[in-house]
Amino acid sequence: MARLLIALIAFPLGFVFLGAASPRAAEALAAGPLRIILGPQGTGCIAGAVELSASGPGFETIRAGKTAFWGAPSTIEAIRTLGAHAQASGLPELYIGELSRPRGGPIAGSHVSHQVGLDVDIYLDLTRKPILNVAQRQDLEPPTVVRPDRRGIDPARWRAQHVTLLKLAAGLPAVDRILVNPAIKKELCETVREDRSWLRLIRPWYGHAAHMHIRFRCPADQPECIQAAPPPPGESCDASLQWWFDQLDAPPSPPGPRRPPSPVPAACKAILR
Repeated sequence: MARLLIALIAFPLGFVFLGAASPRAAEALAAGPLRIILGPQGTGCIAGAVELSASGPGFETIRAGKTAFWGAPSTIEAIRTLGAHAQASGLPELYIGELSRPRGGPIAGSHVSHQVGLDVDIYLDLTRKPILNVAQRQDLEPPTVVRPDRRGIDPARWRAQHVTLLKLAAGLPAVDRILVNPAIKKELCETVREDRSWLRLIRPWYGHAAHMHIRFRCPADQPECIQAAPPPPGESCDASLQWWFDQLDAPPSPPGPRRPPSPVPAACKAILR
């Protein structure tokens, strides 16, 4: 308790939640048995999260001062597995982006997801990288692999290794879906041969031109984690994919009223307090 009080004095609560606290303070805040609370709007929290190390076989985290690297134990294990498999396949080290805060909840200035330790952003920069320390990785902005017109991949950056990486990610245990830019999904639909079953998990979404977003399913022992409906059957290389490109030709819609963020489940209040 004394250590926790010292940590809270040294690091105001909001500062800790942004992932900028010392490892000791963050560990104190995240201690406890695993409990994942995920509401129907994607909001939620997590107790018992663990922190991903700054580097490991086949991966390293980037932008440590601007994000947080906490997740469910199964999520952390899956990231480490992907790094090892990517390394064994001859891929360069993977840059790992956002996971969740020590106790989950909304991340200021970020997307709605990444609230319950079941999400991770993995960058698609597969160039050979120099060895950098944590400070040198602070301001990295990996490049997009999508053309500026958003209608296809950039052939100067895209390579066969991207298909290998995405297939490895889709083969991880308990993957719910993987979000990528529609141009990336289109490239996979047009070029993947033989086994195409894993394409079902690759879903087009806004942005995601420089990274993929992996969402894992709720662990079976977490009844307060409401699992979203699975992706529809099939490869989704049909008119549902073409819809995304049709929107590029449509006139922009006028901006609507700004909607307030969805509240976190009531059960999260004690965890996030």
